[in-house]
Amino acid sequence: MGIKLSNEVKQLVDRSNFAHLATIMSDGSPHSAPVWIGREGDHLLVCTEAGSLKGKNTLRDPRVSLSLVDFVDPYSGVQIRGRVIERRPDPELKYYDAFSLKYVGKPWPYRNEESPIVLIIEATRALYSKQPFEHAPAKTG
Repeated sequence: MGIKLSNEVKQLVDRSNFAHLATIMSDGSPHSAPVWIGREGDHLLVCTEAGSLKGKNTLRDPRVSLSLVDFVDPYSGVQIRGRVIERRPDPELKYYDAFSLKYVGKPWPYRNEESPIVLIIEATRALYSKQPFEHAPAKTG
Protein backbone atom coordinates (compact mmCIF):
# COMPACT_ATOMS: atom_id res chain seq x y z
CA MET A 1 0.00 0.00 0.00
CA GLY A 2 1.38 3.38 -0.99
CA ILE A 3 1.76 6.38 1.26
CA LYS A 4 0.86 10.03 0.87
CA LEU A 5 3.93 12.17 0.22
CA SER A 6 4.53 15.09 2.58
CA ASN A 7 4.60 18.65 1.26
CA GLU A 8 8.37 18.78 1.89
CA VAL A 9 8.94 15.69 -0.26
CA LYS A 10 6.66 17.00 -3.02
CA GLN A 11 8.54 20.31 -3.08
CA LEU A 12 11.90 18.54 -3.40
CA VAL A 13 10.60 16.36 -6.24
CA ASP A 14 8.90 19.26 -8.04
CA ARG A 15 12.12 21.29 -8.23
CA SER A 16 14.95 20.35 -10.60
CA ASN A 17 16.80 18.24 -8.05
CA PHE A 18 18.47 15.03 -9.20
CA ALA A 19 17.48 11.79 -7.56
CA HIS A 20 19.40 8.52 -7.32
CA LEU A 21 17.37 5.44 -8.19
CA ALA A 22 18.52 2.13 -6.73
CA THR A 23 17.30 -1.10 -8.31
CA ILE A 24 18.16 -4.73 -7.65
CA MET A 25 20.39 -6.67 -10.04
CA SER A 26 19.67 -10.31 -10.89
CA ASP A 27 22.42 -11.43 -8.47
CA GLY A 28 20.83 -9.38 -5.66
CA SER A 29 23.39 -6.58 -5.71
CA PRO A 30 22.24 -2.95 -5.86
CA HIS A 31 22.49 -0.70 -8.90
CA SER A 32 22.22 3.06 -8.40
CA ALA A 33 21.87 5.71 -11.10
CA PRO A 34 21.24 9.47 -11.08
CA VAL A 35 17.87 10.29 -12.64
CA TRP A 36 15.51 13.12 -13.37
CA ILE A 37 12.33 12.68 -11.36
CA GLY A 38 8.75 13.86 -11.62
CA ARG A 39 5.48 13.39 -9.82
CA GLU A 40 1.80 12.66 -10.47
CA GLY A 41 0.00 13.16 -7.19
CA ASP A 42 1.73 10.85 -4.72
CA HIS A 43 3.37 8.70 -7.42
CA LEU A 44 6.96 9.31 -8.52
CA LEU A 45 7.98 9.11 -12.18
CA VAL A 46 11.31 8.23 -13.78
CA CYS A 47 11.94 8.06 -17.54
CA THR A 48 14.11 5.29 -18.97
CA GLU A 49 14.25 2.82 -21.85
CA ALA A 50 12.65 -0.57 -21.39
CA GLY A 51 15.97 -2.22 -22.27
CA SER A 52 18.07 -0.14 -19.87
CA LEU A 53 19.46 -1.67 -16.71
CA LYS A 54 16.85 0.28 -14.71
CA GLY A 55 14.13 -1.00 -17.04
CA LYS A 56 15.26 -4.63 -16.89
CA ASN A 57 15.87 -4.64 -13.15
CA THR A 58 12.46 -3.16 -12.29
CA LEU A 59 10.70 -5.58 -14.65
CA ARG A 60 12.22 -8.51 -12.76
CA ASP A 61 11.95 -6.96 -9.28
CA PRO A 62 9.81 -3.83 -8.82
CA ARG A 63 11.35 -2.81 -5.49
CA VAL A 64 13.31 0.45 -5.65
CA SER A 65 14.87 3.06 -3.44
CA LEU A 66 15.33 6.76 -4.23
CA SER A 67 17.37 9.42 -2.54
CA LEU A 68 17.15 13.09 -3.34
CA VAL A 69 19.09 16.09 -2.04
CA ASP A 70 18.11 19.72 -2.50
CA PHE A 71 20.54 21.60 -4.80
CA VAL A 72 19.94 24.85 -2.88
CA ASP A 73 20.22 23.32 0.60
CA PRO A 74 22.20 20.04 0.41
CA TYR A 75 21.33 19.32 4.03
CA SER A 76 17.69 18.89 3.09
CA GLY A 77 16.76 15.60 1.47
CA VAL A 78 14.60 12.53 1.36
CA GLN A 79 15.07 8.78 1.28
CA ILE A 80 12.23 6.83 -0.32
CA ARG A 81 11.43 3.15 -0.60
CA GLY A 82 8.80 1.90 -2.97
CA ARG A 83 7.95 -0.23 -5.95
CA VAL A 84 7.26 0.22 -9.62
CA ILE A 85 3.52 -0.25 -10.08
CA GLU A 86 3.33 0.67 -13.78
CA ARG A 87 5.62 0.81 -16.80
CA ARG A 88 3.98 3.42 -19.00
CA PRO A 89 5.04 3.55 -22.67
CA ASP A 90 6.07 7.03 -23.86
CA PRO A 91 6.49 6.65 -27.66
CA GLU A 92 5.86 10.35 -28.33
CA LEU A 93 8.28 11.34 -25.54
CA LYS A 94 5.66 13.43 -23.76
CA TYR A 95 7.17 12.68 -20.35
CA TYR A 96 10.75 12.91 -21.62
CA ASP A 97 10.00 16.39 -23.00
CA ALA A 98 8.33 17.51 -19.76
CA PHE A 99 11.30 16.32 -17.67
CA SER A 100 13.79 17.89 -20.08
CA LEU A 101 11.94 21.22 -19.93
CA LYS A 102 11.99 21.04 -16.13
CA TYR A 103 15.71 20.28 -15.90
CA VAL A 104 17.33 21.98 -18.92
CA GLY A 105 14.66 24.28 -20.32
CA LYS A 106 14.23 22.62 -23.73
CA PRO A 107 12.62 19.48 -25.20
CA TRP A 108 14.38 16.12 -25.04
CA PRO A 109 16.99 16.18 -27.82
CA TYR A 110 17.20 12.45 -28.59
CA ARG A 111 14.16 11.61 -30.66
CA ASN A 112 15.14 8.01 -31.51
CA GLU A 113 14.73 6.39 -28.10
CA GLU A 114 14.10 2.64 -28.21
CA SER A 115 11.08 1.64 -26.15
CA PRO A 116 10.88 4.76 -23.96
CA ILE A 117 8.93 4.13 -20.78
CA VAL A 118 8.06 5.92 -17.59
CA LEU A 119 8.41 4.02 -14.35
CA ILE A 120 5.50 4.87 -12.06
CA ILE A 121 6.66 4.39 -8.48
CA GLU A 122 4.45 4.04 -5.44
CA ALA A 123 6.28 5.11 -2.29
CA THR A 124 5.90 2.83 0.70
CA ARG A 125 8.18 4.85 2.97
CA ALA A 126 9.62 8.36 2.78
CA LEU A 127 11.96 9.89 5.32
CA TYR A 128 12.51 13.63 4.92
CA SER A 129 15.29 15.28 6.88
CA LYS A 130 16.67 18.78 7.25
CA GLN A 131 19.91 19.32 9.10
CA PRO A 132 20.81 22.70 10.66
CA PHE A 133 24.05 23.03 8.66
CA GLU A 134 25.24 25.57 6.15
CA HIS A 135 27.30 24.22 3.27
CA ALA A 136 30.89 25.45 3.14
CA PRO A 137 32.05 26.94 -0.15
CA ALA A 138 34.17 24.65 -2.32
CA LYS A 139 37.90 25.14 -1.96
CA THR A 140 39.74 26.06 -5.13
CA GLY A 141 43.35 25.61 -6.17
